[in-house]
Formats: sequence, C-alpha cells, structure tokens
Amino acid sequence: MNDFYEVKVAFEPEGKSVLVDRGTTILKAAMKAGIGIRSECGGLGICGKCKVLIKDPEIVSDVTEAERKFIRPEDLEKGVRLACQAHILQDGRVYLPLESRTAERRIIDVGFGIEVAIEPLVKKIHLAIPEPSLTDVRADYERIIDTLLEVIRARGDLKDKSEGKGIRIDHELLKIMPNILRGAGWNTTLILREKEILGIERGNTEDQNYGLAIDIGTSKIVVYLVDVNEGCVVGKRFIENPQLMFGEDIMSRLTFAMKSSENLSLLQSVLIDGINEAIEQIIDESGVDKEKIYEAIVVGNTAMHHLFLGIETKYLALSPYVPAVKELVDIKAKELGLIMNERGYVTTLPIIGGFVGADGVADLLATGIYKSEEISMLLDIGTNTEVFLGNKERILACSAASGPAFEGGHIKFGMKASTGAIDRVDIDPETFEVRYRTIGETRPIGLCGSALIDVVAELLKSGLIDVHGRMNQDVNTPRMRKTGKDVEFVLVWRDDAGIDQDISITQKDVREIQLAKAAIYAAQHILMKRMGIKKKDIKRVLIAGAFGSGINLENAIYIGLFPEDYIDKVEFVGNTAISGAKIALISESLRKESKNITRLVNYIELSRDPSFEKEFIEATELPHKDLGRFPMVRRLLMRDRND
Repeated sequence: MNDFYEVKVAFEPEGKSVLVDRGTTILKAAMKAGIGIRSECGGLGICGKCKVLIKDPEIVSDVTEAERKFIRPEDLEKGVRLACQAHILQDGRVYLPLESRTAERRIIDVGFGIEVAIEPLVKKIHLAIPEPSLTDVRADYERIIDTLLEVIRARGDLKDKSEGKGIRIDHELLKIMPNILRGAGWNTTLILREKEILGIERGNTEDQNYGLAIDIGTSKIVVYLVDVNEGCVVGKRFIENPQLMFGEDIMSRLTFAMKSSENLSLLQSVLIDGINEAIEQIIDESGVDKEKIYEAIVVGNTAMHHLFLGIETKYLALSPYVPAVKELVDIKAKELGLIMNERGYVTTLPIIGGFVGADGVADLLATGIYKSEEISMLLDIGTNTEVFLGNKERILACSAASGPAFEGGHIKFGMKASTGAIDRVDIDPETFEVRYRTIGETRPIGLCGSALIDVVAELLKSGLIDVHGRMNQDVNTPRMRKTGKDVEFVLVWRDDAGIDQDISITQKDVREIQLAKAAIYAAQHILMKRMGIKKKDIKRVLIAGAFGSGINLENAIYIGLFPEDYIDKVEFVGNTAISGAKIALISESLRKESKNITRLVNYIELSRDPSFEKEFIEATELPHKDLGRFPMVRRLLMRDRND
C-alpha cells in the first residue's frame, strides 16, 4: 500500500477544506488552509495552546506523550488533541474551539504627538513642458529637466546650481516616457525622490502623494496609509503577524529560519503577504490608487527587520548576535512585491544593536527624548522589552528577554488582549471571591497581560501567595487546589466561563510572570547604574505599546515591575513605533536625524553585564528581595500580615 497520498481535511466551523499529504500535522494543514491556530511554541508541542477536537480517532495518529502532558485524560477520550502533534491519516473533520483560534487583538492607536514640519522626501511637481518643434529639438528628457529646474527655481527650492545636476530616471520609466509625455499633451506631474524621477503622470496630480508607515511587531503589525502632503492618516489596519504560526517568540522563528533557505523565504513571504492584505483593505476603503503610493517606511525589531528583507538571520541567534546591517536600507518596492507603486521605495530605519531595532529608533523619534534636557526612561514592553534611558547628551538602550508571558504565552489560560480575555481582576482578601472584567463584555475564555499583573498583585495582597511567589495551600477556599504536580487558584468557575473548564492561575503561571517582570526590572536598574543616576533623577517614564496602556500601574509597582518612584512620572504614550515611522515618512530632515540617533545610543548587552544575573534573581521575588527598594509595598505587606 502506498502511504504517500493526499487526504482531505475539513475545518469547522470555518467550513474550509484543504488537501494535504498523508501524515501532515493538523497545525500545518490549518496553515495551508489559511486558518490561524494558536501556536506559541511554533509547533514544538511545549505550549499546549493548539487544542482541537477530533470526533473520529481513526483519522489521526496515536496520542503522544506531549499531549498527555497538556490534555486531561477525560478530554483525550472526547477527542481533544494538539494540532501540532496529531497527524492526519485519513479524510476527516477537525473542530477548532474558540480558545485555540488566533483572534484579532485590541490594539490602541494613541501615539505621542510632537510638532513636525511636513517635508516629504518624495515630491510631486506639476510641469507644463514646452512641446518639441522644428526650432526646439531638445530631447524629451532634456526638456523635462529644463522645465523642472525652472519650476523649482521659481519656487525658491533650488538652493544652488549643483542641486539641478545628476537627476536620473528609472530605466523602466525611461522606456515608456515618450508615450506618457505625448499622451498627456505635455501637461504632466513629475514624481521626484531626491534626484531620482520615479514617475511621470498625466495632468496635475500634486495633491495625490501617499506613503505607508509600517510597524512589524513580533506578534502584531500596524499599517498606516498617510497623505504625506498633509501629514494625516487616511487609512489604517492592525493585524496579527502571520508568522505567529511558526512560533510566538523570536527565537522559535529564527530557529525555523535556520533550518533551510526555503524556511527563511517562507517567513518572508507570509509576512509580506499579510502586509499586502492589510494594504489592499486600506486602499479599497480609502479609494486611494496604489500607484499613488510612492514610499513605505518600515520599522521593527532586528529579527523582524531581517525577515522582512529576507536577510540571513542565523547570526542573530548566535553569540555575539550581530546583525547583517545596521544602516538605513532603501529598496525598490518591486523587489519586495509590496502593493504600492513598483518604482517607489521601501525604507527601513536604522538598527541600534542586538534585538533593539528600527522600532527603537522610531520610539525615540516619536518621543523626542533624544532632544530633551531631562532624563527619561522609555519602555516598550513586549516579548522582547526595549528599554531606553537618557537625554540629548547620552542614551543607553537594552533589550530584556521578558518572554511572551505578558502576551499570554506560556500561561495556561493566557491569551492576547482580544474578545473574551479577562483584562481586570480584583480579589476580596477576606472571602477570596474574584471580580473581573472581560474585553467585549463576553464570557471569559482566558487572561491577557494586564489581568496577569492584577492577578499576581491581588494574590500577594490577599496572602494567597508569598513574596517568593509560592501559593498558600493552607487557605480555606475551594478555589485553591492541587492539580497533579501543580497548584492553581480558580478565577472563574466553568459555569461562568466561555469554555468548558474552570479558568485558573497556576503556580507555574505565577513563576512565568515573576521571570518576565524580573527581566524588565533588572534591565531598568542596570541602565540606571550604568548611567550613574538614581531613580529620583528620572523625570519622565514613558511606557509605549498597547500592553502598557492597559495595565494598572499600582499593581505593576506592587509586584515589582516598576520602581515606586515612577508612580507620578508615568505617561502611557501608545504605539510610538508607528508614530515614529509616520514622522520619518513625512519629514525628510527627521528621517536623516534617525542616523544621528543611532550614534547617540549606546547599546548594552545585558547577558554580558556582570551584575545582571544577581539583579535578575533578586527581582524575581515580589516585589523584590531588597524590600528597601519598595518601602510603600513593604508597609502594605507588613500591615496585611499583622491583620
């Protein structure tokens, strides 16, 4: 019998079917069908998030040890399997429960406005070009340049005669230029980027000048369509990074990319396909012609930067973690296949170092701390939290491997901030009853990052965990219970949940949060020590990103994520990465300034700091091993113990 043949998999309730080779995992079959299944570990079988229901056990391979670890025996009997472990052997149907699907995340759009003079690099100039005649036999290109110089000289834009020299034209455009000029009756608009002519359009289209600002995050992508003449956003899209199917964290994707050049190409193509889908939706809604989009500014961490450009990423994952390029990169849109004018340019802002990439430069552009007299701390919290400290004299930067816990990764009931996620939690210290709020006001199906901070803080306040994070099994409540080798505290009983089981926080989950917050706190402390300053010297604390704006600051301080001194200094500044990309799009001078920013910033590799390990270990305690750093929390803890 031939074992190599195709089988048909039908996914419900999506109603999508796909043909795959026999032996393909359900996870890969879903990818081929374009269906998002949660896979924080990249299909390695170590996160347990990709649960599916298969009513006919004959259509898939036998249960693995990895599945027995994450799925209760009674659920295995019902047909619950892990999509990354179950291999399709026959035609059949697979049901995807709500909690296993990737959901559209709630992403805020706030930004941090600063005054920016509008001076786009791409300019559109209307030209009324004299027609050729027997007395004027100048070549077409010569008469374009002559007319162009007359116009910009009349506008006062020509600073010296040399600026009119060296103007070049795209070769593909040159081939069709004569027909365009005559078809337009010599009434045209020139698209000029520095000294390159990108296009020639019929009539006066000066008012139709658009660009894209794109922020590629590890888990989300933000795309803005910007009218660069006016500096305003005319359309936007927030999408999940389609690379999530290959793993939620950067290292999972880099490991996948290292296996073959085909894998690297796949990561690039799915990323660009996702961005293109977002662009298509924006232009459909706005009515903007893609041919009128001449530039794109792209930012992201170093890994996302390399994967977007298709650059070998192997050496990012190996010590000393050196990027292939740090400078600003310009590339023709047609080389990447981005939906825009193919003769336009895609530009990635410079990289700072390590995993602090072009998004870090954008953060600094948007907040302006590199021009400030005051010392500021800027944190962009995510899977890799970027931390900046300094002012116009000097800025230190580092990347803290905080892990995916605050994004819901490695947490039993963790999820992103999407519909059904609990985002606020309060626990009564006397009765241990739990009050919570969900996004979308629906029945809860999991916990997002802001809720996880609340839960750990509330457990600590209520004596349900100690300063070491250990759960107190002596409390008299049915919510605290032992499950196999783990201990958990039930937050939502099954009857009130949107899934068919109790929603809880486990001892392992608490440890994950301790590790994440310890990495972020230790990074802040080491930068302060390297800068030679005290917490009181920091005048502003800027917390960027969607996660930051959703947290309860007091609870974040209570568990030791931030120092107490921050309480009156914190500003939630939204997505500064996309704001910085937009600024670079509409301001030629600030785009050039991004190069100077990288020279001002000194990147610190935390793993090579001799005090990092000690700082990290001490910061794993709640709020910290040295309670002298948290006098207010210490007083509250002592009060609660005495009560």
